[in-house]
Amino acid sequence: MRRIRWGRRSGTNRPTVTVSVSRFVAADAATVWDLLVDTSRWVEWGPSVTAVDAEPVRLQAGSTGRVRTRFGFWMPFVVNRFDEGHYWDWTVAGVPATSHTVQPASGGCRLTFGVPTVVAPYVLVCLVAMRRIERLARTPVTV
Repeated sequence: MRRIRWGRRSGTNRPTVTVSVSRFVAADAATVWDLLVDTSRWVEWGPSVTAVDAEPVRLQAGSTGRVRTRFGFWMPFVVNRFDEGHYWDWTVAGVPATSHTVQPASGGCRLTFGVPTVVAPYVLVCLVAMRRIERLARTPVTV
C-alpha cells in the first residue's frame, strides 16, 4: 500500500513544505538503508541518476558530492540531516531535494520519500525508485 502525505521539513535554513510517498518493503530495514546510503548503488535504483561522485561512498552527516542526471549534467549535493539507519535529506544544487526514511515494520520496513511541493510530480520518480529498491533488497547477494 502506498501512502501520500503532506508535511513540513525543517533542519535547513528554511522549512520546506513537502509531499511524501511511502511503501511497505518486504525486506530488512538495514538492507534497505544500505541501498539508500551507498552512493555506488544509486544508479541501480534512482531513475534520475546516471552517475555519482562522492567521498566517502557511504553517506553520513555533511556528505558532499555530485550526481549526473538523465539530462547529462552534474549537480552538487550536500546531505543536511542524517540519522543513521533511519533518515537523511539533502540539497541538490543548493535546492532542498528528497528526504529518505526507513522504519522497521513487521515482515520488513516502511520506506518513505519526501519531496518539496514545488516538484510534487517527482513522487512518480520516487515510486519507481521504491519498487527498484525493494527488488534489489530482496535479491540475494552473489559473491
